[in-house]
Amino acid sequence: MKVIAINGSPNKEGNTYTALKMVGNELTKGGIDFEILHIGHKMIHGCMACNKCAVNKDEKCVIKTDDMNKWIQQIKIADGIIIASPVYYSDIAGTMKSFLDRLFYVTGVNGSLLRHKVAAAIVAVRRTGGSHTLDSLYHYLTYSEMIVATSNYWNVIHGRSAGEVEQDLEGKQIMRILGKNICWLLKMKQATASTIEFPKAEKKEITNFIR
Repeated sequence: MKVIAINGSPNKEGNTYTALKMVGNELTKGGIDFEILHIGHKMIHGCMACNKCAVNKDEKCVIKTDDMNKWIQQIKIADGIIIASPVYYSDIAGTMKSFLDRLFYVTGVNGSLLRHKVAAAIVAVRRTGGSHTLDSLYHYLTYSEMIVATSNYWNVIHGRSAGEVEQDLEGKQIMRILGKNICWLLKMKQATASTIEFPKAEKKEITNFIR
């Protein structure tokens, strides 16, 4: 089994990365393959709302100026996903937001490719805005019917300069426990796959309130 973590920070080895490594260490201890995909420093176009991915049904975004289609296929075959962002103005970093909007829309309209994958979100923050940013990240996971792993507190870790999160003892514990819980959920899902039937997917009902 494999978990792919998305590092939405522009800094390749900043506090977001360090937090992901804390989670990843627990996964590898449990025999789960772990990979960090660093996208926060890339030039990623925002969704153009063209809806071509829904029309074409080819698991691709029509924007070809970045590596989104390659990333979609990498994430599609993973068993678990972690999305991680630093906090910019009390919310998700801009590049990460563009990435998530396109990733989750393409995978959603092409057969719910992320449905029932084990997932988690984590946030690195200097001072405040962490809970709001974490909530924003959760919107993607819950909308996609993912199995959301939790820890013993909200998945927020504090630090400013790279490596400062190592001083946040409670934050480090949160990341460790999160890693262990992700590992447990993945193994439980695998162990029951042949004995417990997954809920059948339903076609989404769309209700608009303006007629």
